Amino acid sequence: MHVCMIVPDGAVKGGIASVVNGYRGSSLEKRYRVTYIESYRNGSRWDKFRKALQGYAAFLRLLGKDRPDLVHIHSSFGPSFYRKMPFIYLSRLAAIPVVNHIHGAEFDRFYERASAAKKRRVRRVYRKCTRFIVLSEEWKEKIAQIVPADRIDVIENYCALPGKRDHVERRKNQILFLGALEERKGCYDIPVIFESVKKKCPDARLVMAGDGQMEQIKEAFRKKNLLSDVAFTGWVRGREKEKLLAQSAVFLFPSYNEGMPMAVLEAMGCGLGIVTTTVGGIPQLITHKKSGFLEAPGDLGAMAEDVGALLQDGELCRSMGELAGKTVEQKYSLKIHLQKLEETYRKACLKK
Repeated sequence: MHVCMIVPDGAVKGGIASVVNGYRGSSLEKRYRVTYIESYRNGSRWDKFRKALQGYAAFLRLLGKDRPDLVHIHSSFGPSFYRKMPFIYLSRLAAIPVVNHIHGAEFDRFYERASAAKKRRVRRVYRKCTRFIVLSEEWKEKIAQIVPADRIDVIENYCALPGKRDHVERRKNQILFLGALEERKGCYDIPVIFESVKKKCPDARLVMAGDGQMEQIKEAFRKKNLLSDVAFTGWVRGREKEKLLAQSAVFLFPSYNEGMPMAVLEAMGCGLGIVTTTVGGIPQLITHKKSGFLEAPGDLGAMAEDVGALLQDGELCRSMGELAGKTVEQKYSLKIHLQKLEETYRKACLKK
């Protein structure tokens, strides 16, 4: 079967690109003939617009010369929704089933708080899709406001970090944040949390790995006289990211809105002690006080207590990290993810 997958450029920062990059060279390409069409890249508005136009042109050529049996679209909310509309309409005009793989996290802004006209547009576009993939049961309930629940499959993200890594000594006092440096990820809460942690653990160090609102967040640390104990690495990937995960003891992720973050899965796979929030699919991943700590978003005091407990009690940090790692191996491997994906493909093609 020929699958056309609409994806971002492989160098794009973020979870969607991480998910798709794991497909390349995997067993999926052995079982299906996969054509990747890139429709998004980082850069200026003109760079993004030109990339989208190139993607539409490549898709039209494919329809004319080597028509796929199924189109798998990786989408989010906001501008991503509008960029993917032409692919959805063209696929349906060609009577090709469409699987819409939704990675977005801000459904309230995208749909629940949208105007009546925008809601009608979203419903019209989504109802042209054959099946949907969402990242958690919570997101299935949200998307079921728009399309029938029996057309929605839950396929969680996965951890595909290599099992064997170069030996790196874990730094027992190092806390890691990994992701976009922005308000939605709780980055402006981290200076407050870290300030409390430092009172109990004066030797604690923090690594902020990501980019975005870097200067504003640096200023928040500077105002608290904490900047000398914080390293900003910029966006990391590949071996650099693996090294940071292997070096760190605690993973702090105080996000306010998520689907199923790849960063949390990767931290679990690397056996870190995890402190995060009860949003999106995260509660499916972490069992509170067993494989990590889950707190309400914005509960900075509780998160500071959790981070301090993990830094002060090495055995607690190790045991929670081990259980988190086993959870990933048993439930969130790439193999299991691809098995579920193939089942969605089968159901989508039955609807042709």
